[in-house]
Amino acid sequence: MLNIAVFVSGGGTNLQALIDAQDRGEIKNGQITFVLASNENAYALKRAEKAGIETAVVNRKEYSTKEAYDQAILDTLKDKSIDLIVLAGFLSILGEELISKYRNRIINIHPSLIPLFCGDGFYGKKVHTAVLESGVKVTGATAHFVNEITDGGAIILQKAVPVEKGDNEEILQYRVMRQAEWEILPKAVSLFCEGRIKIIGNKTEITGE
Repeated sequence: MLNIAVFVSGGGTNLQALIDAQDRGEIKNGQITFVLASNENAYALKRAEKAGIETAVVNRKEYSTKEAYDQAILDTLKDKSIDLIVLAGFLSILGEELISKYRNRIINIHPSLIPLFCGDGFYGKKVHTAVLESGVKVTGATAHFVNEITDGGAIILQKAVPVEKGDNEEILQYRVMRQAEWEILPKAVSLFCEGRIKIIGNKTEITGE
């Protein structure tokens, strides 16, 4: 059974999707054992506490550099025996040391179909604003591994979601979460814990399908 740490910054809807999937037995060979928040006001902490999951806050504002923040996170994880880190609405960019230590063991969920609408500056509602301004008819979400390039790691799963007439950022954001993020993130986590993701260069193959 692999130990999973989930990193959060806000409301924690993706964390809740993971907890719900775990309760339904859909995350095979893995268990969420730790939740780390980048600020003490993240409602996700309450979701974790309600589920009986250990939590900690490592506040980004207390550290002047990315390297110092990375080290504080590594120190917090040191005795937790974490096998997989899941970024579920975590708004701080991880540094090279942490990424290197957990190489191919960090999964992020991004609210677009990478390589579209991703990279530095594309997060939260900013992604959906850009989608709506572009006029594309389809968007979606991507579960991917994290490397040193923002949203540049190997893609695990993607799911498309339609852009509909009358959408604004809030409506589109909720549709993408409900129809894509909350579905593919738990699936990607389970695939990792089952050892079914094979990484070849910057691509993945899912085994046992």
